[in-house]
Amino acid sequence: MIKFNSSQKIGEIVTRFPKAADIFKEYKIDFCCGGDRQLKTAIESQNLDENEILDKINCLYDKFEKRADDINWTEAPISELVDHIINKHHSYLWSELPKIGELTTVILRVHGAHHPEITKVHKLFNMLRMELEAHLTKEETVQYPAIKEFLKSNSHYDLDMALNVIKDLEDEHTGAGDILKELRIVTDDYKIPEDTCETFELTYKKLQEMESDIFQHIHLENNILFPRLRGMKNIE
Repeated sequence: MIKFNSSQKIGEIVTRFPKAADIFKEYKIDFCCGGDRQLKTAIESQNLDENEILDKINCLYDKFEKRADDINWTEAPISELVDHIINKHHSYLWSELPKIGELTTVILRVHGAHHPEITKVHKLFNMLRMELEAHLTKEETVQYPAIKEFLKSNSHYDLDMALNVIKDLEDEHTGAGDILKELRIVTDDYKIPEDTCETFELTYKKLQEMESDIFQHIHLENNILFPRLRGMKNIE
């Protein structure tokens, strides 16, 4: 039976047990852009209870140990992983970003005068949207086609094309993560003011759903896809 410990990297824990991401989100432990840190580093920097967190992760793992709800993306074919990211996470963002954009504009117009933080929410979201749309396009037109070509051709050129953009993509992941963290701060963890409407509540709910999806998306790339691609280069 696996027992997780605080000396393991955060991303490694989520890779081996994806449900651990729910606990990390509960404690605001960054498992996507900050996934390369040891868990104990995050615990110490945030003054958290190490035993409490590890107990939750290990108890949750015990419950899910015999279940096969989650695909092991460290072993699944890379082509399936890429298709999963496109079909689940890219499709979600292409669909939801325009809708969330409209919602942030509505609540800015209706509630902006009494809630000045909404101006910053609107600005941060549109910065994030612009960066994400460019990011998704780069993945879909450069990296993912190169990965698919490499899997067919086993060509050094195609693999290098896929590898050469990883640093840029990782930097963009960090930038998106920073904006999401700032949105958390600005909204006081998406606390709903008493004098607002259902549209305001829906907007904050949608922003949180987006955050969760982006974190899972980044995790699959930073902690699984990119290391697997780099491993292929080392094998050659």
